[in-house]
Amino acid sequence: MIQHEMYINGEFVLSSNGEFFDVINPATEKIISQVPKATKADAKRAIDAAEDAQIAWEALPAVERGVYLHKIATKIREQVPKIAKLISEEVGKTLALSEVEVNFTADYLDYMAEWARRYEGEILQSDRPNEHIFVFKKAIGVTTGILPWNFPFFLIARKMAPALITGNTIVVKPSAESPNNAVAFTKIVDQIGLPKGVYNMITGRGGEIGDELAGNPKVGLVSLTGSEPAGQKVMQAASENITKVNLELGGKAPAIVLNDADLDLAVKAIVDSRVINSGQVCNCVERVYVQEDVKDAFTAKFVKAMEAVQYGDPLASADLDMGPLVNKSAQQSVQAKVDRAVAQGAKILTGGKAVEGTGFFFQPTVIGEATNDMEIMHDEVFGPVAPIGTFKTLDEAIKLANDCDYGLTSSVYTTNLDRAMKVIRQLKFGETYVNRENFEAMQGFHAGFRKSGIGCADGKHGLEEYLQTHVVYLQFDQNIQ
Repeated sequence: MIQHEMYINGEFVLSSNGEFFDVINPATEKIISQVPKATKADAKRAIDAAEDAQIAWEALPAVERGVYLHKIATKIREQVPKIAKLISEEVGKTLALSEVEVNFTADYLDYMAEWARRYEGEILQSDRPNEHIFVFKKAIGVTTGILPWNFPFFLIARKMAPALITGNTIVVKPSAESPNNAVAFTKIVDQIGLPKGVYNMITGRGGEIGDELAGNPKVGLVSLTGSEPAGQKVMQAASENITKVNLELGGKAPAIVLNDADLDLAVKAIVDSRVINSGQVCNCVERVYVQEDVKDAFTAKFVKAMEAVQYGDPLASADLDMGPLVNKSAQQSVQAKVDRAVAQGAKILTGGKAVEGTGFFFQPTVIGEATNDMEIMHDEVFGPVAPIGTFKTLDEAIKLANDCDYGLTSSVYTTNLDRAMKVIRQLKFGETYVNRENFEAMQGFHAGFRKSGIGCADGKHGLEEYLQTHVVYLQFDQNIQ
């Protein structure tokens, strides 16, 4: 049995209580490793190490900090197949998708490193004759990153890279479902010689150490990617010290298919957006609205495409579209939501069942006759399930799409620019994709409205989440000789 270690102040260590927990392969249900079960004392120790390292780290020129990120990216590219296998083994995503994730992570580190010479302050005009107003952008200090399991390797970089390039230090906690890839990332960090305490990684259950990561008074920013309930707990813990929070939470992305859409394009893009990582992605299409006069044609094509989706153990076959759900609880949750949709009047057009046997698989599922008074159109499913509703007019489609507590991503399919622009103007979501699958760019702006979160990631604006503003009013005597 492989037993991993955590990483605190530049050293690989066990938890203070010596306890471990198991990591399960969701395709085979076998234990693949054990990782330390961190305590609050371990979390405090990691935060203290980050605090001790932060002043010296911020004092380095940003370009020197960027050199370390470039080195990590280079090392990652040397191990793409190895790391991808670790991800697929513990999360269940296809090897092809895992390799995309690993390569994207390396590119993201390089991208953020290149901001070393680009992020900047300002000089403002003063109302007084002998005064300059300087706006400095400075590091926040110690940051913490609480990670999910669905894109576990990339999300280390999404939090760590902007934190480090701007002079912060960080403590990351990977999901208990997917710590093995975080260990691999951490070994690379150790190999390239990042100064002690700048990056720390602890493993454990969020319910046991999450309050410390969010509520420790030494933490200046806590960044969480996860569920709405997890976000609420982080906010509660952070509120005692008025700690800044950055939250990417749930989504219930609508896809609007208008009667002038290229249906083949729409079907392919929506299927791709629905089954990627078995539907376990916050910006996946979660509900489809089709204009009534193309409902039958779209549905026939869509059902056929979903029935063609290939799934299985990602380490047993490379020719797959998706793998299992992450655990038994996820499989049971998806089944319960599908069953409630049927009880409320929806109809299963294909799939609808958990797959019997080993592994936490769920059939690619299409649900017809779904209406907005059903839970399936409001609650995040996080599985390969696509409910389809209909609409008559564009105004109705926009109203149905906006009828949601979440506001992360959305999409529209049309060949009419005027209709596309109307949808873009009136949809209340952080992202809208027009005639393409739901997948963001690293230079973009990944943020949600309403219960989908607070703050953002990626690009210039994501970088600025890790900065605070210091304004200096400097008066001087211009008559001095």
